[in-house]
Amino acid sequence: MTRSIRPDAVLVQAVIAGALSFAHLHDIAAAAGQAGWKAWAYPISVDLLLVAAWRRLRILRTDGGPTRAAWTWFTVALAASLGANVATAGLLDLHDVPDWLRILVAGWPALAFLGGTLLVHTPEHRRPEVPEEAAPITEPVPDIAIARDDPAPTRAPETAPVPALPPATPVPPALLTHARKIADTHRTATGTPIDPATLRARLGVAPQLADAIAHQLTGKD
Repeated sequence: MTRSIRPDAVLVQAVIAGALSFAHLHDIAAAAGQAGWKAWAYPISVDLLLVAAWRRLRILRTDGGPTRAAWTWFTVALAASLGANVATAGLLDLHDVPDWLRILVAGWPALAFLGGTLLVHTPEHRRPEVPEEAAPITEPVPDIAIARDDPAPTRAPETAPVPALPPATPVPPALLTHARKIADTHRTATGTPIDPATLRARLGVAPQLADAIAHQLTGKD
């Protein structure tokens, strides 16, 4: 399966810019007294420090860690790259560079090594992991088979509720004698015992007292 290769404008632009920056850094290093492979190593060192600082900066910003050190080394590498590009624009005589530039170029390896080491050994800031809520563990209830020979569980015999007795209410003897006469008269006239409602109406007493009288009359009949 063949893939069509289409040029990417952003990629082409990045390659051109990188090549020009690489050449400018090489020219500055060569003019400052670094000959041979040393002049070619300087652009690689500057660009690698720039990329490493930017990568560490993105990681720290994603994890929420401190980014001051990453920003510092990114600025140093960017200043070295940008300064070399500006210096080759005719503002600096490459055949007679000043002493301070020679000092900066000669001290760059130690500075780049320090920056790369600090970026690599910067502790990563990890966010605390929030434990997920554990789902309740449900265990299956085993089926319990009941053998046919086992007797059925016995239940305690249910007892019928005992009716509550009416509260003992003192009945005057004269009132009880009068109530008995009314009850006898009612039995003679109707042939049936007098009920509590009729007895209460005939005596004109409170319901509780009438129930106590009826209870005594029933007990003595």
